Parts: sequence; C-alpha cells; structure tokens
Amino acid sequence: MSTLYVVGTPIGNLHDASARALDVLRSVDLILCEDTRVTARLLEHYQIKTPTLSYHQHSKLKKIECIVQFLKEGKDLALVSDAGTPGISDPGSKLIEKIIGEGLASVKITPVPGPSALIAAASVAGFPMDKFLFLGFPPAKKKRKKFFEEAASSRYPVIFYESPYRIIKTLKELQKLLMYGDRHKSTTLVVCRELTKKFETIYRGAIDDVIKSIEGDKIKGEFVVIVKP
Repeated sequence: MSTLYVVGTPIGNLHDASARALDVLRSVDLILCEDTRVTARLLEHYQIKTPTLSYHQHSKLKKIECIVQFLKEGKDLALVSDAGTPGISDPGSKLIEKIIGEGLASVKITPVPGPSALIAAASVAGFPMDKFLFLGFPPAKKKRKKFFEEAASSRYPVIFYESPYRIIKTLKELQKLLMYGDRHKSTTLVVCRELTKKFETIYRGAIDDVIKSIEGDKIKGEFVVIVKP
C-alpha cells in the first residue's frame, strides 16, 4: 500500500515545522511542491535530501496522471504547499479528488497537521471564533461584488486571504459596501500581515482606521482579513 501524506509546513517561521512533518518529508519517495524553489528553503534548512516534483494549480492532467501512477507503483508521496496546509485555497484538493475518483483502495491519504494562516489569524482575533465563514481569496475580476456582499452581510466573522498588491483595493471595496448598510460603525476588522515572520503586524479596529494604518506602512507580505459583524 502506498501513502499520500498531506503535510502542513511553516507559513513563515521555519521552526514551526513539526517533528512528524519533518520525519515524513525525510521518509517519502517524492515531495510534491507548489513551487520547488520555495520548498527547497525548508528542505535545505533541515538537511532533507528527498527529491521534489512541481505540482500546482496550472499542472496539466498528464502531470496528475503521472503522480497517480507513482502511487499505483507503491511509492509514498508527500504533498506540500508553499506555506501552510495543502488543500485550503490550494490545488491539493484536485489531486486528492482524482485519487478518490480513481477508486485506488491501495492508496492511503493521510493528513499531517501543521500551520495554517487561517487558524493562526483566528486564534488572535480577540472575539469568539467558534463559528466563522472562510472565503479564500477574493476573485480577481468576476464576482467580486458578490464576494464582498457575502462578507459584509454574514452573521458570523468572515476570514479571507489577500495579496499585498490588492489589499487596499479590496478593503476599500468592502468599505464602500459597508458604508451603505447599517453595519459600518459596528463592523470591526482584524488584518494580519506576515504571520510568524519578522515583520508580523496585526491591525485592529474600524475599517476606515485599518485602511489608513496599512496605507501608512510598507505593503509587503500576504494578508489574512477577519471581518467581525
């Protein structure tokens, strides 16, 4: 029986890698990486020599079929993303779906839990997070308005990711929607930047104030946004 390990890796600080995750990365036959160059930094830090293979959202069906064939041959594989836990706003779910669809009873799919920007941000929100809505990344073009309408009208806290290139545009689109509702003044934001890294920053407060604070800083790194109704 072969095993596909779905391995959570650090979202920034390399010391967040678990002992189990490192053991798995050392022991498998091949590591599937979102970007082999990014994963190489982690592997080099821990002197792990396991071969790597690129697997990402643009990988063609032929690549997926090749990976499935490795599993059929009895090889053990580890699936990692650039940062955090694969399968969450990440193409890992497509590979798992393919394996399940193939009905490969000889393949075991095993999670190796680890860091997640989603959970890290929720843990420092400062308000109840027993129920929340996770929306991933806002669409770049189509359905953006619908995305923000859902975020602005949710009964529960909403968490989503955003890149440094669109964070201000995104927050202003959300701000515009809130201004025409009755929740503008009561809505609180928690915006986390560069979680676990040297320049980790957490912005809290009304959306107007958060936007001003972010605009006043160097806009670098990935963002996690939490909208509290």
